[in-house]
Amino acid sequence: MQFDFDWVDAFSARAFGGNGCAVVHGGAHLPVDVCTAYVRETSLVECTFTGPSDVADVHVRYFLASREIPFAGHPTIATVAALRDRGLMQGTAITLETGAGLVRVTVEGDMIEMTQIAPEFGVKADPDLVAAALSLPSDAIVGTPQKVSTGLPFCVTVVRDRAALEAAKLDLPALAALGKTLGADGIDMLEPFVVHLGGATDAGDTFSRLLMAPPSPPEDPFTGSATGAMAAYLWHHGLMEKDRFVAEQGHGMGRPGQAVVTRVGDRQAPDGIRVAGQGFVLMRGTVDLPETL
Repeated sequence: MQFDFDWVDAFSARAFGGNGCAVVHGGAHLPVDVCTAYVRETSLVECTFTGPSDVADVHVRYFLASREIPFAGHPTIATVAALRDRGLMQGTAITLETGAGLVRVTVEGDMIEMTQIAPEFGVKADPDLVAAALSLPSDAIVGTPQKVSTGLPFCVTVVRDRAALEAAKLDLPALAALGKTLGADGIDMLEPFVVHLGGATDAGDTFSRLLMAPPSPPEDPFTGSATGAMAAYLWHHGLMEKDRFVAEQGHGMGRPGQAVVTRVGDRQAPDGIRVAGQGFVLMRGTVDLPETL
């Protein structure tokens, strides 16, 4: 079957910035193995497949190269940018049906803002295990890393300085050991989201990296869902004074991305996290995909 698709660079106002995502329109009914094969074919971290919804404006399914996931941030920005570019979005707000629930997205000018669900604070991680998974000395870790989710869980980890952030490198056996303590079902299920409290540029307040295990690419240029989880962690633990701040990621990869993050509700237990960014539609076309593999 032939489907329209858009390739969008999310959290960027220009080509080749931020994080790319292919949005396959009308493909939400396709089976998991077809969708994951398509992600592998693109060599992107994630792709989305849209379809009709009985409870929202659009149904969106999210896929990595290895599996379907309930929600992801940069593909949400990319999906709405693609819908808007094709004239498939009415007005300035849209509700998406996702595996993590209903996600409301608004557009103001060039900024696309999603409201992620209230954070869930999970188990705390052993700093020594996290340091080993990142090939860093134990004293590079600030405080206690913790499993946090605003739709997709991450092990949020603050490091002492930018040098530690840039030196981080995954140790896969150590990552597997860490994942077992956090309840992860597989090595690519819960990678640490590494955060430095200082921007990559003068405009930023945080600079982050997400190193990824196979079969995904080795690093994610910009991670919107992890940015929401990271913001919740920083507010909850008193590490971020601002109620609204600028998060940066991808600069070390030559794919600079930027998001504006806003807290909804109480600092200790937010009602939600708003993450906003731009989307640049890089390619438009059609793709032939089989109904089964």
